[in-house]
Amino acid sequence: MTADAPPPSPRRNHEGALARLARACARHRWRTVVAWVVAIVAIVAGSATVGGTLVDEFTIPNSDAQRAVDLLEERFPQQSGDAAQVVFAVPEGGRLDEGDARSAVTAALEEAAAVPGVERVGDPFGGSAGALSEAGRIAFADVQYSQPTFDIPKESIDRLQEDLRAATEGTGVQVEFTGPVIQGSEEPETGTSELLGLLAAVIILLFMLGGAVAAGLPIVMALLSVGVGLSLLTLAAAVTNFNTITPVLATMLGLGVGIDYALFIVTRFRQGIHDGLGAEDAAAAAAATAGRAVVFAGATVAISISSLAVIGLDFITKLGLGAAITVVTAVTAAITLLPAILSLLGHRIDRLRVPFLRSRDDSHESRERSALARWGRFVTRNAPACAIAAVALLVVLALPVGAVQLGSSDAGTNPPDTTTRKAYDLLAEGFGAGFNGPLLVAVQQERDPGAAEHLAAVLRDTPGVDSVPDPTVNEAGDTAVVTVFPTTSPQSAETRDLVEELRGAVVPEALAGTGATAFVGGQTAAFDDVAQRIGERLPLFLLSVIGITFVLMSMAFRSIAVALKAAVTTLMSAFASFGILIAVFQWGWLQGLIGLDRTGPIESFLPVIVFSILFGLSMDYEVFLVSRIREEYVHGAGARPAITRGIAAIGRVVVAAALIMSVVFLSFLLGEDRIIKEFGLALGMAILIDAFVVRLLLVPAVMHLMDERMWYIPGWLDRALPRLTIEPPTSEERDDAGEEPPPPARAPAPVPEEG
Repeated sequence: MTADAPPPSPRRNHEGALARLARACARHRWRTVVAWVVAIVAIVAGSATVGGTLVDEFTIPNSDAQRAVDLLEERFPQQSGDAAQVVFAVPEGGRLDEGDARSAVTAALEEAAAVPGVERVGDPFGGSAGALSEAGRIAFADVQYSQPTFDIPKESIDRLQEDLRAATEGTGVQVEFTGPVIQGSEEPETGTSELLGLLAAVIILLFMLGGAVAAGLPIVMALLSVGVGLSLLTLAAAVTNFNTITPVLATMLGLGVGIDYALFIVTRFRQGIHDGLGAEDAAAAAAATAGRAVVFAGATVAISISSLAVIGLDFITKLGLGAAITVVTAVTAAITLLPAILSLLGHRIDRLRVPFLRSRDDSHESRERSALARWGRFVTRNAPACAIAAVALLVVLALPVGAVQLGSSDAGTNPPDTTTRKAYDLLAEGFGAGFNGPLLVAVQQERDPGAAEHLAAVLRDTPGVDSVPDPTVNEAGDTAVVTVFPTTSPQSAETRDLVEELRGAVVPEALAGTGATAFVGGQTAAFDDVAQRIGERLPLFLLSVIGITFVLMSMAFRSIAVALKAAVTTLMSAFASFGILIAVFQWGWLQGLIGLDRTGPIESFLPVIVFSILFGLSMDYEVFLVSRIREEYVHGAGARPAITRGIAAIGRVVVAAALIMSVVFLSFLLGEDRIIKEFGLALGMAILIDAFVVRLLLVPAVMHLMDERMWYIPGWLDRALPRLTIEPPTSEERDDAGEEPPPPARAPAPVPEEG
């Protein structure tokens, strides 16, 4: 034994329910694999036969926009459905109301009226639910459906577009489509994002692990977890509604955590194999040690995402629950199926090595001489400077948050080659930007049948209003719809100000003394209500996420300092990533690199979803790193030596896991959907910042500065909190003479730096 090598530790028998489960799965490996195969077949078959479909149901309880929808559904069902908007155009110098162009438009609208589910079709030449631009080159007509978008069969929407394009083919008339029906039916597409993300993950794993078998196993586990998770999501959709973007978010999150959790356990397994353990013992030990951190990390992610229910908006709650399904699936596979596979592989985990990469030794001695070990010693030697530098960088990145504009981006930010973007540009050119986001005022007027007419006259004279057509009244005459076209685009701050002005002053004053009531709705107003609801519930949401996680971390690490540090540093990571998001999507910095040509507000629901996901994922790295540091600490190392030993043991895994997860997230920037791009950039940058700036720089520096105080917990709190330890309970094996082995040594002698 060299002077630098640590003294051998006694072999430990891991105890507890997880250790027993891991041992059983590793020992009965074929039974475990067969049980998983049967379960997968049953879940996939059930999903294909009785699974539901995803719909974009959108409700905002106790909001003005929702009251407008409810009123129309009850009294004016013809107006309660959603509409598609058909936009026609001819080249410069032509007119749509003359000759063959008019005939083509008329034929197209007749085809629209014949589409199943269509209630009525507007007339751009007669001014009924349609209009012709002043120059005569651009026109639009509303195609009113009797149902909301999520109830309209996609076949009907596809037929509308196909039949109208066929009717105008060869006539020189351009036809494009927009409106809630069209926009709601466009399912988010990620293209080759997942494949490119997985390819990048494979390359990173090959460099880290050095062999195709070890590198391929986390990928296989992640794909399996995502496949099973999405099948479970489809089964759940048979019971309740999930938004169409849910599978994209679930896939994004499932791939990331699936690879990370498997990588963590595979790395611990290889360390056991290289330290001389047999296949079954190494698999059981890996799942009993690293598996506990995986369970805790996965539970933290699931709890953080599920806390979205506090917001009180069903579609946001379902987004979180749908994504949590893949996380729970990934954890279950990692602690049951993976130990069985590792037990089967044994030393073959190092097979199919990459020829040009040197063989990696994951033994303790090798880890202490790695680049990450040297990095850990550098950070702890220069702890004050490293802490100050990390905090300064995070503050600079977070500066744009002060100028955030929450709202809803409109079709004007869609890719230029999409029909909704072309329709948006044509309407803005022919009628003004406000035509792309009309406000719908639902008027309850049984006490004053002329209230809607009076309100429309008042609205026409309101600053910020471009035009107001005559109200549409139901047969009973007790309910009317007043359509208001603003002068500004749907995503502009001026339009949101107009909504507040109408609700707060114009409408109440216009209807005062009439006995009539009115509710300002429409898509723009609805997103304003979403932003307001999120703002109202944000303190409670943050308290629930941070509070629950703080308690769990205190229970797990028996330290209030560790829990507080985790919460504060994660908030710093979140603000830094939001700053980057705002700079790109709202300010337009480098937006051309990710396929955008126009700026817009940040989706009002996106920050809380990103924060809940980030808070859970950042806890992953916190748990992975600090649990290994604490494991070294409780088994003999002092507070400061445990930091460098923990980084040496797990730092490479954190680096690889963060690179893989960030690449998976950032690959979604290659898709066309703006919201998916926002999620991809926010989460990808958040993971990079959290892993490299926070967990591997700020955290070890702070822990070094606090020394033994980092593990302090008041006696009364220690007694009050339930025992939930991440490091597994163990019992030391006796030697052949039946005597207890010697106690574990304290910290090993410092390893001299190379070079």
